[in-house]
Formats: sequence, C-alpha cells, structure tokens
Amino acid sequence: MGLNTIFDIAASGMSAQSIRMNTLSSNLANAESVSSNSNETYRAKHPIFSTAYTQALSPGYFFGDENGGAGQGVEVVDIIESQAPLQLRYQPDHPMADEAGYVAYPNVNVVEEMADMISASRSFQNNVDVLDTAKTLLSRVITLGQR
Repeated sequence: MGLNTIFDIAASGMSAQSIRMNTLSSNLANAESVSSNSNETYRAKHPIFSTAYTQALSPGYFFGDENGGAGQGVEVVDIIESQAPLQLRYQPDHPMADEAGYVAYPNVNVVEEMADMISASRSFQNNVDVLDTAKTLLSRVITLGQR
C-alpha cells in the first residue's frame, strides 16, 4: 500500500459520508410529511456501506483479509427504506385523516437522525484530517533529500 492510496481511501470515506448526510437530510426534511394512505407515506432511508476490496500486493499482506484482499475504502452498496412501523396519530380534524381519524406520519425519529448527522459530520471531518496529515507527510518526505 503506497502513501497515495491513503488519498483514495479517505476520499471514498468522504463520499460515503456525503451520501449518508444527504439521506439524513432527506429524512429530516420529510419527518412531518403526512398521508392518509400508509403506502404513500415517506419512509426513512439508510445507506448500506461495504468495504471495497482489491487484491493484496503479496502473500501474507499485513492489512489483507483472510481471502487475500486488501481494504481500499468504503462504498455505498444500497440505500434501503426503514421497515420500522409508521407513526399513526389520531387527528380526526386533519384533512389527511383516514376514515378512522388517523394520519400516517413517517417512521423518522428526529433525535436519532440528528445524532446520526453529528456522527456522519465527524466521520467526514476525520477523513479530511487524514488527507491533511497524509499531505503533510508526503511534503516532508519530498523535502528529506534537500537537506
């Protein structure tokens, strides 16, 4: 693994966290959208991450997994809808209420979404810090021969 690979790995992490932030933003934006039909009600979305692998450089490669592959970052393999039950609120005067007087609200927990947003933001910042550190190390390596 060369030092240049660090940039690709950190960039994939930043990209994955950007997608996570976008889905969280969508969830928060639709947290209070209503419907009289539960099939039409917005459902929270969540990205599914996976490790992106490449072949190891040599047998017994230190960072490789048991199959001989080396992690080369993260990728978003899918964005799924939450299967948690919708929130049914009894509001018979609401224009979107069904025959029984219930309004279907999304299965978005605003507190959990905000905590996830803080986590995604910090993960993104950690990857920025990795890029900054790698850049500093590479520039110091270049200046080693000049002294």
